[in-house]
Amino acid sequence: MRVLVFGATGQVARGLKAQADVIALSRADADLSNPEQCAAVIANADTDVVINAAAFTAVDKAEEQEDLATLVNGRAPGAMARSAAARGLPFIHISTDYVFDGSGSLPWVPNDPVAPLGAYGRSKLKGEEEVRAAGGLYAILRTSWVFSAHGGNFVKTMLRLSETHQTLRVVSDQIGGPTPADAIASACLSIAKTFNAGMGKAETYHFSGAPDVSWAEFAREIFAQAGRDVEVADIPTVDYPTPARRPMNSRMDCSSLQAEFGIARPDWKAGLSEVLKECMT
Repeated sequence: MRVLVFGATGQVARGLKAQADVIALSRADADLSNPEQCAAVIANADTDVVINAAAFTAVDKAEEQEDLATLVNGRAPGAMARSAAARGLPFIHISTDYVFDGSGSLPWVPNDPVAPLGAYGRSKLKGEEEVRAAGGLYAILRTSWVFSAHGGNFVKTMLRLSETHQTLRVVSDQIGGPTPADAIASACLSIAKTFNAGMGKAETYHFSGAPDVSWAEFAREIFAQAGRDVEVADIPTVDYPTPARRPMNSRMDCSSLQAEFGIARPDWKAGLSEVLKECMT
């Protein structure tokens, strides 16, 4: 199975490259701010499946750069999906819990009403809509709280801050499932193999780590596994203002993904252990 991947340097694409022989495209190969270029790459690629693991992920910057975020997260995936559909190629697209407003306390199911709180969520929702409208075989994989040994993420931020702080104030009223990037990569490859075998349903799916926790609980586990003597002080979201609003409830119901593809929610604590081994060696 030949797999074409957009976003070569991202967390998920790094996992894909580690797990399979994929064709990974960097920004120099395919710039998502140029959707037509991305579509042309797919039109001429020797591939069986296309995975879009690239995105504008700077949530706060998106508030000031919504046009660019929408171009990269919305129009580019749409152009990719249409190009893939024209060739009969399955298209796998990674999305986010930010398409929801974070209300309530129940896990979100894929067909729940969407209501993004900010520019990043709106841009990702636009991408979802364009992928669905392209008319091809697709899987939209919404995920949350992605972490790995690479790039910028919560785990690496906590490790860095632990070098200079004995106490850290961390938000405790936002709840979600931390998700190892390698697990997302593995899920994408499983979906790709199923599609390539002529099975699998075009749909939107959820995939996040288990169990659901707060950011403060996540931080405590990071420090415990890393052997860092850092106290975590719980604070409410209102005490940590950011340019973009974050969903309070990012719990995700992942049962449809398991039913269709046999992919279970990953144990994020086990994934964290592997990430810390890589970060601390």
